[in-house]
Amino acid sequence: MPAQIISGKTISAQVRGRLKEEVEGMRMTHPNFKPGLVVLQVGDREDSNLYISMKLKAAAEIGISAVHVKLPRTATENEVMHRVMEVNEDSKIHGLIVQLPLDSVHTINTERIINSVAPEKDVDGLTSINAGKLARGDLGDCFIPCTPNGCMELIKQTGVSLAGKRAVVIGRSKIVGAPMHDLLLWNHATVLTCHSKTADLASEVGKADILVTGIGKPEMVRGEWLKDGAIVIDCGINTIADSSRPSGKRIVGDVHYDSAKDKAAFITPVPGGVGPMTVAMLMQNTVLSAKHFLQAQEPGKWNINYTKLNLQRPVPSDVTISRSCVPKPIECLAKEVGLFSDEVELYGRTKAKVQLKTIDRLQAQPDGKYVVVTGITPTPLGEGKSTTTIGLVQALGAHLKLNAFACVRQPSQGPTFGIKGGAAGGGYSQVIPMEEFNLHLTGDIHAITAANNLVAAAIDARMFHEATQSDKAQFDITVASEIMAVLALTTSLADMKERLAKMVVATSRSGQPVTTEDLGVCGALTVLMRDAIKPNLMQTLEGNPVFVHAGPFANIAHGNSSILADKIALKLVGPQGFVVTEAGFGADIGMEKFFNIKCRNSGLKPHVVVLVATVRALKMHGGGPTVTAGTPLAKEYIEENLVLLEAGCSNMRKQVENAQLFGVPVVVAVNAFKTDTKAELDLICKLAKEAGAFDAVHCSHWADGGAGAADLARAVQKAADLPNSFKFLYDVELPIVDKIRIIAQKIYGADDIELLPEAQHKVELYSKQGFASLPICMAKTHLSLSHDAEKKGVPTGFVLPIRDIRASVGAGFLYPLVGTMPTIPGLPTRPCFYDIDLDTESGEVHGLF
Repeated sequence: MPAQIISGKTISAQVRGRLKEEVEGMRMTHPNFKPGLVVLQVGDREDSNLYISMKLKAAAEIGISAVHVKLPRTATENEVMHRVMEVNEDSKIHGLIVQLPLDSVHTINTERIINSVAPEKDVDGLTSINAGKLARGDLGDCFIPCTPNGCMELIKQTGVSLAGKRAVVIGRSKIVGAPMHDLLLWNHATVLTCHSKTADLASEVGKADILVTGIGKPEMVRGEWLKDGAIVIDCGINTIADSSRPSGKRIVGDVHYDSAKDKAAFITPVPGGVGPMTVAMLMQNTVLSAKHFLQAQEPGKWNINYTKLNLQRPVPSDVTISRSCVPKPIECLAKEVGLFSDEVELYGRTKAKVQLKTIDRLQAQPDGKYVVVTGITPTPLGEGKSTTTIGLVQALGAHLKLNAFACVRQPSQGPTFGIKGGAAGGGYSQVIPMEEFNLHLTGDIHAITAANNLVAAAIDARMFHEATQSDKAQFDITVASEIMAVLALTTSLADMKERLAKMVVATSRSGQPVTTEDLGVCGALTVLMRDAIKPNLMQTLEGNPVFVHAGPFANIAHGNSSILADKIALKLVGPQGFVVTEAGFGADIGMEKFFNIKCRNSGLKPHVVVLVATVRALKMHGGGPTVTAGTPLAKEYIEENLVLLEAGCSNMRKQVENAQLFGVPVVVAVNAFKTDTKAELDLICKLAKEAGAFDAVHCSHWADGGAGAADLARAVQKAADLPNSFKFLYDVELPIVDKIRIIAQKIYGADDIELLPEAQHKVELYSKQGFASLPICMAKTHLSLSHDAEKKGVPTGFVLPIRDIRASVGAGFLYPLVGTMPTIPGLPTRPCFYDIDLDTESGEVHGLF
């Protein structure tokens, strides 16, 4: 009885139909996703061109985005390797085929090229890693070469079980013979591989229940060699002369078909047998790779290794702790949190920039929970908001095993070299390496400085050549500049360019605003800022991810890190994860601007406010002695004094009320110092809850790292699940004076506001120029709820003086100057820079803290 023909065309069509449905299913859940395939060819061989066209046609039919990269015959090995590496790094490509042979005039090590393909993109299954996994039976963890895989599909169509059957494979090539042997073996057949040195080949073939040939010898295997009822899979593609054909030749296999079909039970034709299945399996591997890619990128699916702290007592200095910890390579951390290698630009081993295309890729992902850390009105020493931010993220991540990302500002040289010191956190809750964090980082602030200088030069040139402006332009320190605010508030590169163009830098003699676009400088500004717009990735002591991006001051600017960093982080953590960001100074300053300016621009809604309080600051507000940086604390601050403390809790109560005005739950974090008593800490927690806080806990994250903020993390987790009625404090369409008055009365507790003549003039000017609907960014002292830094607690009965109002039109706000608030603060009598030095032998920085 003649053999039953196993049609590769029919079966491959079924496979392609199934794959098309699978790709359509992917697009249903991931609308912006499409499996990607690259076919890399060297030279212009006719047979390679034919094979490639078949692959591209199949890919298009299924819905795979296939690209043919064709290099000339003059391509060198290094040039081919470079192209392979480019594809390896491209997250949009899930499969890479190196079309063999590599037809170059130069000698190319084919094995080296094949093994340079990333194993997860090796849809041909030819790398040593995939071959090794197949050889040891790890069939579910490797890509199987396409021709052997197609052969297995054809064998399955016969319905014959392989278990216990005797299989003979003729040929031992890496592409067909060797992997075919392994596949049959791991499917429980008894396998013999025959080759050119095999004695009495016909006898061995005659014992085979299953015969697979791949030797490239036309019609070598005769029908009389076969065992009756054998399954014959012919992988050979050979040409022989045939005068009856127009081409003078025809394609045949390794098996003499006419004689074999009378003895075999099943046989594949040539052509139309294995060939179509090879292409179908290639497509199947590509779709499988795309599936693996999507599974690895499920929202919030992190595979992160946290760093165990080695806590020392007494707690060493911040810099000693930072240097004692060896950070993970930043590229490893990026991979752990779901960033692709082509989305990350490395700046050494501990810093990286993240490209904005990440937002586009993650657009369909749900956001995580959004937490802002703020504080009571601080002492000049600061109350540990940055430390609490990092400690909370370490607790959420390393201890509660939730995805958690910190988003903080880059510190400027003012505090670092002035008196306050750096802003990396402290103790065992730090961003590391602290020297990198506190100094140049990746140069963003320098780029802003250069951009400011360019604007100044453009104004000077315009005034010199055209004399069109009479008023002297105002310039502030870099971190208070409008360009810094633009960086922090922008949502894309195009948006940043638009904002930079809208910056008003002067007023013409006719009273019209002069913008950077009028000066013709906005394009150049965008060029200077093109790298600064990318958030900087670093890590905490416990190995949590941190975005450090933008650094606007909070008292003379809006005091929050970038919207872009928050948006990327919220996508990366997934719906059950947390992004914790910090708003500068007290809740009346940074938090109010976070809500009314940053959230208004970003469209993001926060879930929880964490309000940081300390015993010493509350005692100060209760009437304690003046706290001065650089001098020892008075005994009232280091000895228990519940009366003084309770009196000062009025400030905490007011700041809790301020947060509640925005409809967001409040958790009070009492940042404990070693001189605080349990009674003092408990009293603050009790009074915080009575003031309306959802919860209040004392924390020891400075001394204990994330473990010391675990209770805080649990409280934040619970608060994030509460109903949220977030709202803005004012409608931006209100008149300028009304918006200022609302902030002064509701947030600061003022009776009213007083506009001095210059401020009144600006109200009229900006209203006339069309800027009246911008939100308000108050420039006010951070040391008091009022405009007077000496008034502690909750001042009442005061009128808030507004001496001037300025416009940051590009950033998108007006900023009133309250009282005597300067926009270019100076250094203290004895700045920190006296103590900062470099060890020229070891390269270590001394004096930073």
